[in-house]
Amino acid sequence: MSAQTPRAFGFRWPAEWEPHEATWLAWPHKEDSWPGKLDRIPPVFAEMVRALVPGEAVRILVRSPADAAEVDGRLRASGVDPSGVELVELSTDDAWIRDHGPIFVTAADRAAAVVDWGYNAWGGKYPPWDQDALVARSLAERLGLRRFAPGIILEGGSIDGDGQGTVLTTEGCLLHPNRNPNKSREEIEVLLGAYLGVEKVLWLGDGIVGDDTDGHVDDLTRFVAPGVVVTVVEDDPSDANFAVLAENRRRLESMTDARGRALDVRTLPMPRPVLEGADRLPASYANFYIGNAAVLVPTFDDPADDVALGALENLFPGRRVVGIGARDLVWGLGAFHCLTQQQPLA
Repeated sequence: MSAQTPRAFGFRWPAEWEPHEATWLAWPHKEDSWPGKLDRIPPVFAEMVRALVPGEAVRILVRSPADAAEVDGRLRASGVDPSGVELVELSTDDAWIRDHGPIFVTAADRAAAVVDWGYNAWGGKYPPWDQDALVARSLAERLGLRRFAPGIILEGGSIDGDGQGTVLTTEGCLLHPNRNPNKSREEIEVLLGAYLGVEKVLWLGDGIVGDDTDGHVDDLTRFVAPGVVVTVVEDDPSDANFAVLAENRRRLESMTDARGRALDVRTLPMPRPVLEGADRLPASYANFYIGNAAVLVPTFDDPADDVALGALENLFPGRRVVGIGARDLVWGLGAFHCLTQQQPLA
């Protein structure tokens, strides 16, 4: 492996709760992602932006000047302070910037840099993806940031880090043959270490029912502080998610992080099954996003909403925990973490 990696230059991947310069979004436009419901999604984005703007800049990818004008008008009508929003013209295939966008790494003595993982729309499931695959490169060029390309397929939602050398991921996703069939677990760990500056990779098993990503960790388990994780659990033994989530919790309770700390494992409930026709959707409270001043949490018109919001309020006492209805949003098979990407303060 080349010595020209982020780790060699002192870069690391900051935790999501560390200070942001901005949050990036890509404005939704693909009908196939929310068939029959696309018109219901922009108002949810406006709620997201309104909650984030008091704490940080929000930078939104739009496809054209006409789209920019439409988005600007919609945000103003929703009460968003336009001074906190930057609209960036860049073509995209879809809105899931967590997975196709850049991951920003920082170092104490130099400007931030971009890690540009390869992207193939979750194992080739949803063509076309050629424009999304160029987003990280394009943003690195526009921002004047150095770009590192590891040469493997990896989506941002498949990893979660503590900023202190530990990353969580899943076997179901990163070891799936539709990503990097010629890479072993050990080779992937080496690449994560070299490009994110991490020292230890913690592997969970599989994802929840309805998750088309093959098991992204941001629907399962998240770091919320150094040494502290929150994981979703299912209390009903007859539920299809019960065994998978119990196994992931069991693994977590035996794990230590890169600094040797036993993980402090907290829990979030799962909502009752959210269905669209006969299809169960991947509704999970773990798909929250940690902004500078607010934590965006998907809610599902479920009795467990209040339980999840209360648990996260206890975990983030310095931030507003904002529940936003996500039943329509999750028809696109993702929620707020999938739709956001943090740019840390360099």
